[in-house]
Amino acid sequence: MNPILVITVIASYFITLMVISRFAGKNSGENAFFDGDRKSPWFLVAFGMVGAVISGVTFVSIPGLVGNDAFHYFQFVMGNIVGYLFIAFVLVPLYYKLKLVSIYSFLDSRFGDTTYKTGSLFFTVSQSFGAALRLLLAVKILQYAFFDAFEIPIYVTTVIVLILIWLYTHQSGIKTIVWTDTLQTFFLLTAAVIAIFTIKNALNLSGSSLVSTITTHQYFKIFDWDSHSGSNFFKQFISGALIAVAMMGLDQNMMQKTLTCRNVKEARKNVLTFSLFLAFAQFLFLCLGVLLYVYAEAKGISLVSENGVFLDTDKLFPMLSMEYFGILAGIAFLLGIVAASFSSADSALTALTTSFCYDLLRIDQKPKETRKRIKNRVLIGFNVVLFLIVMGFSGSQGAIISLIFKVAGYTYGPLLGLYLLGMFSRVQLKDKWVPFVCITAAVSTYILNEYAISTFNFDFGFMNIFVNALLTVLGLLMLKKN
Repeated sequence: MNPILVITVIASYFITLMVISRFAGKNSGENAFFDGDRKSPWFLVAFGMVGAVISGVTFVSIPGLVGNDAFHYFQFVMGNIVGYLFIAFVLVPLYYKLKLVSIYSFLDSRFGDTTYKTGSLFFTVSQSFGAALRLLLAVKILQYAFFDAFEIPIYVTTVIVLILIWLYTHQSGIKTIVWTDTLQTFFLLTAAVIAIFTIKNALNLSGSSLVSTITTHQYFKIFDWDSHSGSNFFKQFISGALIAVAMMGLDQNMMQKTLTCRNVKEARKNVLTFSLFLAFAQFLFLCLGVLLYVYAEAKGISLVSENGVFLDTDKLFPMLSMEYFGILAGIAFLLGIVAASFSSADSALTALTTSFCYDLLRIDQKPKETRKRIKNRVLIGFNVVLFLIVMGFSGSQGAIISLIFKVAGYTYGPLLGLYLLGMFSRVQLKDKWVPFVCITAAVSTYILNEYAISTFNFDFGFMNIFVNALLTVLGLLMLKKN
């Protein structure tokens, strides 16, 4: 694709975001950056959250993942739906009852200050790595599409993207993001639909034959019953439910948007509607994945593989869209990946800033005249953190989505254990020892998984989060006060 066209598309899109930001930020209250003045329309929030969850990783990684893992990822999506039911009917009412801005304040009232800060720090680490890895994928694609042509290094690309995000979010934060996410979700779903129809026309498929091509293909295999496999149904389904609870219900990034709804009833409708939107979107991307491989085979496009396994599958969708699908599909893909990357990074930076300001700096107890200055400094600080992580992983290959969920298993497991014990027991803890237990549980989970793989050829896969949460709960019970 012509680099001049690429930069024109990105510039036009960014100007649109700035206009929306200006509109959404009007008449903002003092706390709008953190809670959106609690006036967001629930349906708008639900649709926009799809873009934040899908991100550039799902947009690119899930279609590419199909070549090695078929439709097994949808087992994980099915588990997600169960997790979202728990969020809607258990967590959302709890958060509204306590009138929380940072959801980790629950740990303060339930266990104590050390546990509270421990939960917030685990979120900070998890979200920083997750957001940076999502951003990395988008940066690599922008590098491939535009910046390489002008010999601009990847660190400059990353800085440019972070500055653009800062420009439209630093003023009104979550209040702006609720509106920009809606636009971004629309673009990334439109890009997937255009890619599907482009392949349909290129291969001269009718509507019925398009469906048949997908459903009869060898990759259209949803269930995996092999107990040793990391994609086994029970591992994927159970971990899907737990990761949904951990990565949304216990994640300031996702819940901060939900808590901008007017009341608990609207917030619950938001979560339930969002779960259906998300399941449909992820199924759509899996179907697109089958068609991408069918197209590559039909056109004689060779894909790099080793021992029957496709390598660097994250490059498949970008490469076909920008080199083979034509100008319309190329522009749609570019808008989709930019929308997905902005949508995930902007909300992550806002959530990290909110959690750090409320949980660790106690900004609500600071003088009003200093709060804005503190917030801006923290926001810039997290921009620097994301930049450093992106640079650290810039040479990585393979499906980044697998790496994100692998990291989440170790970092969100202790959070899940803390909340389960806090909500479903009356146990009081020796607060000062909680950080030790949480760190030990995460390290022990890693060691157990590596031992199981090397000794029994048994991979916990995404079930690491279950093992981690279980070890956390057992360790915390040893800290029980008499």
